[in-house]
Amino acid sequence: MTEASGTRRRAHYRCRVIVDLSDRVPHSAPAGTAPRVTVVQNGPDVGLDRFAHWLPGVDVQVVRPDLGEALPGPTEVGDGLLVLGGQMSAHDDEAAPWLRPLRDLLAVVSATDVPALGICLGAQLLAVARGGRVQVAAPPGCEAGVIDVRWRPEAAQDALVAPLVALAGAARTSPLPSMHSDAVVDLPRGAVWLAASSTYPFQAFRVGSAWGLQFHPEAGTPTLRTWAEGNDQVDTDTVVEQMTARAAEVEAAGRAVAQAFVNLVHDHAEARRPPA
Repeated sequence: MTEASGTRRRAHYRCRVIVDLSDRVPHSAPAGTAPRVTVVQNGPDVGLDRFAHWLPGVDVQVVRPDLGEALPGPTEVGDGLLVLGGQMSAHDDEAAPWLRPLRDLLAVVSATDVPALGICLGAQLLAVARGGRVQVAAPPGCEAGVIDVRWRPEAAQDALVAPLVALAGAARTSPLPSMHSDAVVDLPRGAVWLAASSTYPFQAFRVGSAWGLQFHPEAGTPTLRTWAEGNDQVDTDTVVEQMTARAAEVEAAGRAVAQAFVNLVHDHAEARRPPA
């Protein structure tokens, strides 16, 4: 898995992504090559983390719009799109001018058959892109540390999160890292609600070919520690203790999400390949 190489493309994000899909389909990997996944990283401290080692058999192309790199068009993302978190809000277009075209990209891709995954900010951007609503600094406050994600009945047959439901067993809850204050408060029309926590209801949802996860399946203890140290509302020692105490369960859940997404990407690539 390698970051996109070559000359970095600078871009000014002022226009909406508009594409006619009537005669165009997303470009997939040719036979004999690894499926390609575009990863949008919105800041220096919110990267792939453990997902960098948990996405086997795919060609990962990282795009850094925060550094001025241009976002791909909807037909250029490859066989999957992964949008990571960030320190900004889903509406912070002035400070992060790439967010508007990123929302447009998510809206278009989620209406195709390309699997897309939004994590934390990425989930919030997906919700807004498809007509849902995100509240900045939601009243319940910061949700940080390891939280228990409760799976709804719809999750048992879902292509992305069903493996987590199976891991959870009769308890139907999975321990997962979290660090956020903004939250999805209304799901998009037609979205499938998959999971909740005791603090925020919309921890996971699916809309079209895209999934939104409010929690951070990719985050390991060092990353969560760094985030906690930068947040005055969070007790860093408590966060680290929670991650350490439940390390095996947290890792198993994170790996399950990554592997399920890889499977979706491979399925998409296989379906797009022309017959031999």
